[in-house]
Amino acid sequence: MIKITPNLEISEDEIAFSAIRSMGSGGQNVNKVSSAIHLRFDVNNSSLPETYQKRLLELSDSRITKDGIVIIKAQTQRTQERNKEEAIKRLVALIRSVTIEQKIRKATKPSFTARKKRVDSKKRAGLTKSLRGKIDF
Repeated sequence: MIKITPNLEISEDEIAFSAIRSMGSGGQNVNKVSSAIHLRFDVNNSSLPETYQKRLLELSDSRITKDGIVIIKAQTQRTQERNKEEAIKRLVALIRSVTIEQKIRKATKPSFTARKKRVDSKKRAGLTKSLRGKIDF
């Protein structure tokens, strides 16, 4: 079980891993060993609550396909195990980002004093600029 939040977990059975050859550091080892990891997570068929699934699918993230599959490629580490851990960390961070509820903004108006200060500062700035003009003799 992969812990997302204290009361939310997903099973490792819901995640598919495939090893591929990676780019980058590793020397000649890169050409021989499949150390990069492709993580695939199907949002629609997951055990996540309906609200989190909906939020994930509404994200404008390039890692989420139109079919609702999250694809994460991890290749920064030299070993397959570390890349697998890195991919899981990224998935957890992505899911955590949708578990945080945005506060609803209450529309407010600036106070009388704030409006007065704003107008006064604009007048002061206008006066300063008017003094920059050409001097007539």
